Amino acid sequence: MRKTDWNRIKWMTCLCVGIIMALSMTACGGGDAEEDTEGTVKITNVSYDPTRELYEAYNEWFTATYEEETGTKVEVVQSHGGSGGQARSVVEGSDADVVTLALAHDITLIEQNGLIEPGWIDEFDKQSSPYTSTIVFLVRSGNEKGIKDWDDLIKDGVDIITPDPKSSGAACWNFLAAWNHASDKYDGDEAKIKDFMSKLYNNVSVMDSGARGSTTTFVENGQGDVLVSWENEAIQTVSEYPGEYEIISPSTSILAQPSVAVVDDNAEKDGTAEVAKAYLEHLYTEDAQRIIGEYGYRPSDEAVLDEFADKFDLDMKLCTIDDFGGWDAAYETYFMDGGVFDEIYDK
Repeated sequence: MRKTDWNRIKWMTCLCVGIIMALSMTACGGGDAEEDTEGTVKITNVSYDPTRELYEAYNEWFTATYEEETGTKVEVVQSHGGSGGQARSVVEGSDADVVTLALAHDITLIEQNGLIEPGWIDEFDKQSSPYTSTIVFLVRSGNEKGIKDWDDLIKDGVDIITPDPKSSGAACWNFLAAWNHASDKYDGDEAKIKDFMSKLYNNVSVMDSGARGSTTTFVENGQGDVLVSWENEAIQTVSEYPGEYEIISPSTSILAQPSVAVVDDNAEKDGTAEVAKAYLEHLYTEDAQRIIGEYGYRPSDEAVLDEFADKFDLDMKLCTIDDFGGWDAAYETYFMDGGVFDEIYDK
């Protein structure tokens, strides 16, 4: 081998080693905030399916606001999927600084694995739920099947689209809203309630892993007669496809309370705890609450919610998760392997 070639190899080797060492030092961070070469702090928000557009808008507002308040530049990385799957991804190593998931049980799962400190639900206002939603029906214009309430979903020939409760937080809310209706209808008779639920899920033709997948199945793929949907997803669809879809508010539904939390273990390791906390605190500010309302979620601030009263059916009768004993009890009863959902869906 010629000497010039050998020197070139040594030079390239040293360069590569230097790059690797620099990258390793940046990745490890030594307890300092994750920063790029311009000093921007990077945080990751692991969220559920339908919040993509909301957080795109909120992140733009938050980064500008936070830099103005503190002089610190922030970059927010978004991750979206079925809420249950997203929670498991954090447990399995996804480097989330904050989670903004569809239901408290998914965050409790992360807590139980030691990544979030106990008491997270009281760290922020309204049980760490800066916005709420509910479950409605989305049908095509004209509502050919005449769907008005839950009872219409168990009729022969009605094709339902709803996601899978094993992976989707929205699907869990959907199930409980339907169960509550059947419980009222049959005065708590469990055998009749289960029969109702079995008929409903026998009419489900496609069960996607997440709420956004179900919306895609119904809207873009043209499948199904009715989509059991987050209210915000339905509002967004009607806005994007004027004249093509209608929102049906059932007589009863459920107050869906998405939850947020700092992933304490990751944020402390990455040195992002201060920014991560501020990111979630700012969701409760008046400006952010208006962004929330604009994207079809119900602001937790009652005064701001009133500004969007024409967007939501605020007269709908809503049960809450407390009517099911809280999320831990509800999840164990209905959605764990061998639970009620498996029982009625296997029929």
